[in-house]
Amino acid sequence: MPNGRYSLHDPHDHTLLGEERFSCAPGPAGWRYVAKRYALDGNLLGSVDLTLDSRSRPLRMELRAGGWQVRGGAVDGVAWVRSAAADPTGTTATEGHDRAHGFSGDSPAFLIATARLLRLDEGAAARVRLVSFTGAALAPRTFDQGWTLRSVEDHPTDSGPLRVEHYQVADLETGEQREVHLAGDVLLAAPGIELEELESPPNAWRYVD
Repeated sequence: MPNGRYSLHDPHDHTLLGEERFSCAPGPAGWRYVAKRYALDGNLLGSVDLTLDSRSRPLRMELRAGGWQVRGGAVDGVAWVRSAAADPTGTTATEGHDRAHGFSGDSPAFLIATARLLRLDEGAAARVRLVSFTGAALAPRTFDQGWTLRSVEDHPTDSGPLRVEHYQVADLETGEQREVHLAGDVLLAAPGIELEELESPPNAWRYVD
């Protein structure tokens, strides 16, 4: 089970903003990623708990940040409930639904999940519709992304070859593009995200036909 730490930076001026400490592993459902995000002073900013099914669809998602929480999953697209974290009665809850393919957010977990959902071959491209929850408000935003698997390389390591995938990801509304590098179920690098520590090698992804 890979355990590690990502440093989080402003993608424009590279200012260090905090870190995300995570663990992820295959499980009975498919794959699970859990993490907590911390500010530079050590204060907890939020958490993510994402479980994918055997076809890399979001079986269950729970996000917490800024006094809000979002719970969601794949239901004829994706569905979610957003509420105040300190609201046991659910009076502040609002429900949402979209014919999107999956979720997106600040955590590296969502880049891994989207890449595995698309199952691209080298040189292939695809368009995907996502519902994003970002920042302290966790307000939903639906948008389209374009993903291209530009290249795949094997890098030698002490535990054997490491298969590294290089993606180009574009926000189709703004035209903004970024490079994303993955190995198995671990994000190696993306704008604003750097892998700083990893206690064990990434798990090879198991696709189900």
